Amino acid sequence: MAEYKIAVLVGSLRKGSHNQALARALEKLAAGKAAFSYVEIGDLPLYNQDFDKDYPSQGVRLKQQIRDADAVLFVTPEYNRSVPGVLKNAIDLGSRPYGDSAFAGKPAAVIGASIGVIGTALAQQHLRNILAYLDMPVLGQPEAFLHFKEGLIDEQGTISNEGTKDFLQGFVDTFIAWVGIHGGTH
Repeated sequence: MAEYKIAVLVGSLRKGSHNQALARALEKLAAGKAAFSYVEIGDLPLYNQDFDKDYPSQGVRLKQQIRDADAVLFVTPEYNRSVPGVLKNAIDLGSRPYGDSAFAGKPAAVIGASIGVIGTALAQQHLRNILAYLDMPVLGQPEAFLHFKEGLIDEQGTISNEGTKDFLQGFVDTFIAWVGIHGGTH
């Protein structure tokens, strides 16, 4: 079985990001079934409708990475009860100008980690609303709001808690099946 190509957008730019660690852990759990391609969003200019006719090279690159993927995985923290601005900006750049969205029809999943006890529940709900508008079939279950504690996932993506590892394996396996159902080509 060939691997699906998954474009991964991590909504945190922070060195030592919990969500980057989570993405690496999911990548390990998907080994042999999916290849992750991390989309750089930290260098993107702020979206401005004025450049719709002459798109910036970073926006062109982002759109191509999304188009080359079978699906998109969004791994997001929660800032002020919503998605981080850098992630929203990446979505705006990848979906504009109107009629030229790289996201349309791409199967997607949403997950996130936070030190807060409700995880990233509100950010994920806001993100799901955005993705529904972009016409992305988004995995509904299992929802995964990871309460991140020190030592849960190391920099190499190793998960220390077996229950968490089993849960995340189920998430990855369900997402990969979702990609197959909703148009992933490999």
